[in-house]
Amino acid sequence: MRRTAIAASICFMEINTLLFIGKPGSGKGTQTTLLSEKTGWPARSSGDMFRAFAKEETPAGRKYKDEMEQGFLAPDWFAAYLFQKSIFELAPEDGIIFDGFGRKVPEAKIVIDVLTWLERPFRAVHIKVSDEEIHARLSKRAAVSGRADDSAIDKRLDEYRLYTDPAIEVFRAAGVLIEVNGEGSVEDIQADIRSKLAVA
Repeated sequence: MRRTAIAASICFMEINTLLFIGKPGSGKGTQTTLLSEKTGWPARSSGDMFRAFAKEETPAGRKYKDEMEQGFLAPDWFAAYLFQKSIFELAPEDGIIFDGFGRKVPEAKIVIDVLTWLERPFRAVHIKVSDEEIHARLSKRAAVSGRADDSAIDKRLDEYRLYTDPAIEVFRAAGVLIEVNGEGSVEDIQADIRSKLAVA
């Protein structure tokens, strides 16, 4: 109850923490980069952090690499650890943009609890894209990216529906969710995001 009341009272102009959520290939990385350039806030990508970890020649790194290549999402505790590590390094007034955090219900709840505890005004931006469009984008990207997970499209979408759809509802219930159509041009999508966040 307290969490929802706090979230609902946030004014867009006061927001200093943003979380981008969407299907693999929805354009989260592109949009967070553009918004980062506009606001000057750093962007933190869960995918980049996970891929860097997967390159480590450790038992944990090799295990995660194997799971990542099969299209599985990272464990709740791992994603939550990376999020908290990033947020705790900031001063209260610093802005930040997260790409791909809060993708499971336990993660989403931790994100909301941590940001509420720190009294950081925030929003979760959901970029909505159809499965058909995701298939087209990732099939094209797989041909040039060299990323094994880009070839596990159906598995990644199954994981998304199983875990991330319910997590999005957690953000919706907290009153912090913003949704945008992710199938227009990059420029139009960015303009829509900025409009809904009141970023000039």
